[in-house]
Amino acid sequence: MCGIYITNLPFKKNEVKKKLKTINFRGPDNLGVRRVNNLTLGHLRLSILDLDDRANQPMEFDGLHIVFNGEIYNFLDIKKELLDLGYSFSTTGDTEVILKGYQEWGNSVVSKMNGMFALAIYDTTNETVFCSRDRLGQKPFYYYWKNGNFEICSQLRPISENKEINEDAISMYLDCTYIPSPYSIFKDVHKLPPGCNLLIDLKNNSFEVSRYWDLTEIKTLDISYEEAQRRVHDLLKDAVKIRLQSDVPYGSFLSGGVDSALITSIASEVSSDKIKTFSIGFEDPKYDESKIAGQYAEILQTEHTETICKPEDFLELLPKLIEVYDEPFADSSALPSLLLNKTTKRYVTVALSGDGGDESFLGYNHFDWVTKFNVLLKLPFWFRYFLSHFVFSIFFKQRTEPIKRILRTKNENDFIKGIFVGYNTLLKERHLGWLEKNYSNYKSNSINNYQKTADLNIKLWLENDSNVKVDRASMAYSVELRSPFLDYRLVELARALPLKYRYQKKRKKRILRDILNEYIPENIFDQPKSGFSIPVGSWMKNELRKEFDAILVNENLALIPNLNVEKFNSMYLDHMSGMADYSSYIWRVYILIKWFKEFRFLRTSFE
Repeated sequence: MCGIYITNLPFKKNEVKKKLKTINFRGPDNLGVRRVNNLTLGHLRLSILDLDDRANQPMEFDGLHIVFNGEIYNFLDIKKELLDLGYSFSTTGDTEVILKGYQEWGNSVVSKMNGMFALAIYDTTNETVFCSRDRLGQKPFYYYWKNGNFEICSQLRPISENKEINEDAISMYLDCTYIPSPYSIFKDVHKLPPGCNLLIDLKNNSFEVSRYWDLTEIKTLDISYEEAQRRVHDLLKDAVKIRLQSDVPYGSFLSGGVDSALITSIASEVSSDKIKTFSIGFEDPKYDESKIAGQYAEILQTEHTETICKPEDFLELLPKLIEVYDEPFADSSALPSLLLNKTTKRYVTVALSGDGGDESFLGYNHFDWVTKFNVLLKLPFWFRYFLSHFVFSIFFKQRTEPIKRILRTKNENDFIKGIFVGYNTLLKERHLGWLEKNYSNYKSNSINNYQKTADLNIKLWLENDSNVKVDRASMAYSVELRSPFLDYRLVELARALPLKYRYQKKRKKRILRDILNEYIPENIFDQPKSGFSIPVGSWMKNELRKEFDAILVNENLALIPNLNVEKFNSMYLDHMSGMADYSSYIWRVYILIKWFKEFRFLRTSFE
């Protein structure tokens, strides 16, 4: 895993090196900077394949210069095609394969690539910069563009040309705890959406974004359940196998859930080495899955390491979170993710994870909410409105704001949208239409409310929350994390399966459970799952109360654009007194203020 950088701004090589050192954790094994004509290319390398210096970047071939971050899992297949076409290779990794594949096939090379990647190729002959990001947005790609000047980087911090806050982006963050692509926290700095290419024409000072992959209209497969199970199992085996290609030690994350257990089970079967596994636990049993993970490890005979996350770890890791995530990011599970990767790095450099299984195989609780809303829709709207206005307003007041909004939701599309942007309107003074503008295709490509929810889950939450969390937490400790469930072939197959093969009300992820039962008895893995989260709501009322009281003062709250300070203070008091659970909203405001402090946008009272 690595960090990439390219610009046509007139920075000196030592200035670019200084920029990249601010994100050195992405690639501590080599820092390369090269000036080519009027462009400067930079690269941070975390060596995984072909550990020799010959594989360092920027890499050049026949006037093409590349900086690349990620892994191409099928690069050997592409390499064989190129060998048959007469190409030769001086390295054994994937970067040279991409470079020569681009020479042969141009932009279409990315459609051949199965992996996670963000890349830029400078073509000195045609005076273009071709950029691309993987289909599901596993690897980050930021770019600044203004009047023909550009900077491209894996993270936001080294991009120095614009530091004006995008106030609309802050409102988006207050909606959903992250800033969705193509936006960033700064004006004129954007994220390249997943499955997209960006082509910069240096002669004409222009650029164009085009899409090479997307979730398409679904055609449900007419196959038996047994055949579907076999195809999913075979594809999962291949997805795991190709992700075990590594010249450094590897392992697997293991929680109490089905997804990581299945990935680890398959890895244990196909690997010639004994798998090292890693899990996080909590002292609070409501959040702790470490005992179940330990049972899995014993059955699969892995070398298991368990780490317990405590409140003091929160304060220790918080500066790291603000440092490596660059933008405000309020998924509290980022903290145990950081701790897990910190432990993992002591043993391995590459790890497998179960991320992506819930999205494609409908495992999240909100798929159950869809079932309930389908029933609720059968009630006349006037009756639901009556319930929300009179019953809840009189007896429960503001603490049931989300319930009131759900009852007043007129259709399933608005309900699904609310799952991801929230039903609580208290935080903001005004609301934006950013989701409809950028993510509305979930309505047209899906055949039922469950798949609509899954598609928005993949396009919005997976890219901007889960993948960001995974990438930054692993890169913070120079660990490469690989997710077999995010193999695009598996995503496409899952979407085409009949709904009943994946989702049943009392047996979610049915097909994955039946596959896992071949490795681990179902009575072991069929236990209550708490999810990968921390008891932040309890901690902020007890162990961390002083920290939150000190940060969430009116002077700091007033600095947040579009925040309804009066209502936030009311929510804060209700939460701290135990009247309601507003931990998610309190946490996102707390993180935003900490981010402001880190990037020096607060007034001098904070200094």
